[in-house]
Amino acid sequence: MRVFRGLPNAESRAPCALTIGNFDGVHRGHQALLARVRAAADARGLPVCVMTFEPHPREFFNPAGAPPRIAMLRDKLEALRTNGVDRVVVEHFNHTFASQSPDTFVENIIVNGLHARWVMIGDDFRYGAKRAGDFGSLQAAGEKYGFEVEQMATVAHPNGARISSSSVRASLVAGDLDAAHVALGRPYVISGHVVHGAKLGRDLGFPTLNLPIAHKRPALAGIFVVRVHGLGPEPLPAVASLGLRPTVDDSGRVLLEVFVLDWHGDAYGKLVRVEFLKKLRDEHKFVDLETLTAAIARDVVHAREYFSANGGPAALANGLINGGASAGASGFATSATDRIR
Repeated sequence: MRVFRGLPNAESRAPCALTIGNFDGVHRGHQALLARVRAAADARGLPVCVMTFEPHPREFFNPAGAPPRIAMLRDKLEALRTNGVDRVVVEHFNHTFASQSPDTFVENIIVNGLHARWVMIGDDFRYGAKRAGDFGSLQAAGEKYGFEVEQMATVAHPNGARISSSSVRASLVAGDLDAAHVALGRPYVISGHVVHGAKLGRDLGFPTLNLPIAHKRPALAGIFVVRVHGLGPEPLPAVASLGLRPTVDDSGRVLLEVFVLDWHGDAYGKLVRVEFLKKLRDEHKFVDLETLTAAIARDVVHAREYFSANGGPAALANGLINGGASAGASGFATSATDRIR
């Protein structure tokens, strides 16, 4: 899959089957739409192109009131790749882009910029300044410029509930990872390269993997049981903190910190994928480090119990059980949650 920051240059503007949207989360509704685009593209001998936006348009128009983000850009791109997309155009959403009339948008972006021959949109798609363009105007433009347009209805759960980014976001905000998993069709993950921190956790004997979060308001926050992919041939059990670490940091910077159980190694610079399994609790601002340490110790015991109860490999499960008995007394989990760095 090729990724373009902005419209491709002239040499890369081969005709395509196109869909446009934010695709935050790439949930099952998005997946159904992408499958339809893939089928139409194959029937016409075209590559699949997705245009998406950074920042999210609602973040541009109303930063304080924008919804929390579901996915990091890296994870969105990976989900698009696994759903058969050949090209992604990440368009910088700014005043110039937002102020285009619907006609200008079609001419500059769909026709001349991407050479679309077939366009799929969702039933809530709007385009151009003041969201003035809709399915009807896009159909008329297609007749004028010679591209086909198709609209896809919203995908629903078997229970009739609408699958949308808003519903996934609400599940994550509530800490309901099972509901998010159903709507996404896969576990919720965050990936990134491990970076250096202040290393206070290492000084205390409990080194952590630190992954910066680009967005100030991720949909998910708190303390979690997770698995880490990318450190070995199998995913490793871990405890993670995603949030602001209010006990030890007042910068407002969001960080994902992961303590991998019973693992030692050098992970700096590695690309890892953190799979969220269960929420343990919300973040809290503790009165002192001793209280924080005790809470973290309980988190790790709960994580070990989770992995033991949920059928991990026998050797791993035995290790978790044996380690859990002494975790509280030894201060084992000092770096598992509102991380001391």
